[in-house]
Amino acid sequence: MKRFLGFALILLLLMFAGIFITWQSLVMPVSPKSQETQIFVVSQGWSVSQIARELKAAGLIKTPLAFQIITFKLGIRDKLQAGDFRLSPAMSLTEIAENLTHGTLDIWVTVPEGLRKEEIAQLIFRVFSERQAEFNMQEFARLTEKTEGYLFPDTYLLPKEASVSSVVRILEGTFEQKYATLVSTTSLSKKQTVTLASLVEREAKHQEDRPIIAGILLKRLKKGWPLQVDAAAQYIRANAECKMQNAKCEWWPQVSKADLELASLYNTYENLGLPPAPICNPGLASLKAAANPQESEYWYYLADTSGKTYYAKTLEEHEENIEKYLQ
Repeated sequence: MKRFLGFALILLLLMFAGIFITWQSLVMPVSPKSQETQIFVVSQGWSVSQIARELKAAGLIKTPLAFQIITFKLGIRDKLQAGDFRLSPAMSLTEIAENLTHGTLDIWVTVPEGLRKEEIAQLIFRVFSERQAEFNMQEFARLTEKTEGYLFPDTYLLPKEASVSSVVRILEGTFEQKYATLVSTTSLSKKQTVTLASLVEREAKHQEDRPIIAGILLKRLKKGWPLQVDAAAQYIRANAECKMQNAKCEWWPQVSKADLELASLYNTYENLGLPPAPICNPGLASLKAAANPQESEYWYYLADTSGKTYYAKTLEEHEENIEKYLQ
């Protein structure tokens, strides 16, 4: 019995030794002396197993299972990023796994709907700075001087070394792609549609309100009524008070009665028609609403402090809503 137990112990030790040696082999670089590097792309939404398979196919690891084990062992399965990574077959399995958590050559930037171009510049500058990358806000302002409304809100994967002009082209190119999908039921031009969408973006607090508000504004436009859009007054005031470099500037300030009398072509209380250009960069939902506004019996609307919109058919009803929900 003792001899059997001793033999079993030896077999067990040999088995563990074999596993250890095999594991050490799997975590070693595929080609330790290689001087080559390659750009390995991890697409958004890839699972750990898919990343592992692609790494094996690229000749960067020896087996997908070992990659899955190492990411579990290191506790980084949920920290793997999407993007472009510069990897080498001379890297160990651990080096490759850890590199995929922070070594991307790209930067994810999410541009929300309804921002002014200055706000977009500040946002990209902040995100790039956090990743020790450079972004010139002044150059962005110069290149986008006449493209307010055409910088599409979306989530972008931007190269760390991207020039400002290339970033602008990406945002504008995405807008053109999205706009090309619209089927309009109005006679508005492209500029008018985007301008109307920018008003809707800032005025509508909820998605379901966008087509209705677009319909109200278009109906007032056709009737020759002033649009009376408070967001346009916010735009005017910010133009007078804010500078792009001031990150604390209030780009959409609370509107006062005095703001509704400011001298500007963007004042939709004093001037008839649409503003001369968009006041922000609308998202696809607002563009769709401007291209396909919903007809209704309403002529007025307002939103309370919680963002709920109230509609009115007459001025009297609208004034009652103001008294009830805003006073």
